Amino acid sequence: MTLLAPVFALLLTLASVSGWAQESAPAAADSAPKVDRLPKQELTPQILYQFLLAEIAARRGQFGIAAGAFIDLAKSTRDPRVVRRAAEVAFHARQYDAALEATRLWLTLEPESQQARQMQSTLLLANGRIDELATSLARDIAAAPNAGEGLVRILRAFARYPDKTVVLRLIDQLSEPYLEVAEARFVRAQAAAGAGNVDRARTEIDKALELRPGWEPAALFKTDLLPKGAAQLEFLKGWLADHPDAQQARLGYARGLVSEKRYEEARVEFRRLLGANPENPDMLYAVGVLSLQVNDLGDAEQQLTRFVEIGRGDLSPARFYLGQIAEKAGRLDEALRWYDQVVAGEHALPALVRAAQVLVRQNKFDEARERVVKARAGQPGDVRLVVAEAHLLRDAGRHPEAFALLDKALETQPDEPDILYETALAAEKIGNLDLLERHLRRLIVLKPESPQGYNALGYSFADRNIRLDEAAQLIDKALALAPDDGYILDSKGWVLFRQGKLDAALEALQKSYAKQPDAEVAAHIGEVLWTMGRRDEALSIWREASKAYPANDVLASTIKRFVP
Repeated sequence: MTLLAPVFALLLTLASVSGWAQESAPAAADSAPKVDRLPKQELTPQILYQFLLAEIAARRGQFGIAAGAFIDLAKSTRDPRVVRRAAEVAFHARQYDAALEATRLWLTLEPESQQARQMQSTLLLANGRIDELATSLARDIAAAPNAGEGLVRILRAFARYPDKTVVLRLIDQLSEPYLEVAEARFVRAQAAAGAGNVDRARTEIDKALELRPGWEPAALFKTDLLPKGAAQLEFLKGWLADHPDAQQARLGYARGLVSEKRYEEARVEFRRLLGANPENPDMLYAVGVLSLQVNDLGDAEQQLTRFVEIGRGDLSPARFYLGQIAEKAGRLDEALRWYDQVVAGEHALPALVRAAQVLVRQNKFDEARERVVKARAGQPGDVRLVVAEAHLLRDAGRHPEAFALLDKALETQPDEPDILYETALAAEKIGNLDLLERHLRRLIVLKPESPQGYNALGYSFADRNIRLDEAAQLIDKALALAPDDGYILDSKGWVLFRQGKLDAALEALQKSYAKQPDAEVAAHIGEVLWTMGRRDEALSIWREASKAYPANDVLASTIKRFVP
């Protein structure tokens, strides 16, 4: 809005047939003057001249003259619309003394105007007149039916004021008579935190909770003041034990558990929230995703299906997860239907790739590849689609075609990390081990802080049972960069096995399998167990993995070597 935006509305009002008794054109609801309080005075040529003179001065940037002219006009007319305009012009021009004079006149004319009171408070604060402001606001708090709520409103009104130290000083003065009121301690805590005094903020919020132990906003604010992680969770857990119906605190606790990857505990908390709000889509989605995280696929499917049925929010992620659940259960047609409904957002491409993989499992390779090729035509620069097509070819055993596709892509993007990595793996499949090593060493140069290149190169050496010391060094480097990565733990276990360290190898491989159940990891565990003479255990894990991954070549060939 420009400075002169209210001019024409005000002129129309002034020129109305009812004279100055007519109600003003719409402004802020609080600032609309009462009709019966407006002075009954005709719009004379002199008044109109003064008004236009003031507006012209404002338009020319002569704000001091404009504000002075408006104040003179306001004094002579006693019209709150004019004095409000004077205050606005002076305020926007940063003529704070003139604005303050106008605002005081405005309050004389309209003592109940909240807009006038807020402007006066802002001006006093801007001029550093804290004592004067505190005196004014203290009267308002004392007259309010609830002093605590009044203090909270005042702090909220100055939330955007940049000098937080000044705000703290003001709040301290205003809250001093009310220190046995929880809200007084609460606003002191918030003002202290805003000013960077966290220790004092913690002291004040503790006093607020002593006064009102079950006050949820204070508990949540105390949580924010604690170090992130375990300290926050410990406090919320104890507080919720005494106040189990606090929904927002429980939601914060549940989210904190998710952040700490304590998924099963988080699911328990979200279930409690869902029990209180059975049709809440956010709770349904949270319980569904957490159930998926802890591998409770039945519950995940139930909650996510209900979420989709309700139909509120972004449904694409839920549809993608439901596709994964159906795919894992072997319901391939249903999985395709879910994946095909994911048409936008970050899950659209993964859904396309999974759908193609499902089609391959249904022996529809040409249809699967056609989908990916069509998508590539629409997004020719998307590396992920090149990789997806290469994976389809690899999974179909068409390794030369996969390598040719990736090698061609590498010609146009020679330093693209994902293409380098995939081309290296494809080179290994066709027996070009020199190219495998060259591409992976290039990847390590390009991304020295990424574990991917170190792990792949180290594993390739270990798998061929060559250069085992170097393989161990590479894998250890990868593990240092990503200590919880299940696939790198598999590589670690495999190189230890090649070095003859069977106990250590089995420990690493079992950690890997616990983090990421995978056919090749199962194959490795079985081979280590077999070598250790624990053949029944080896056969057991191979049988279990074969049920889950019946088409995995590495697993099948490993079993065939030991159990012809």
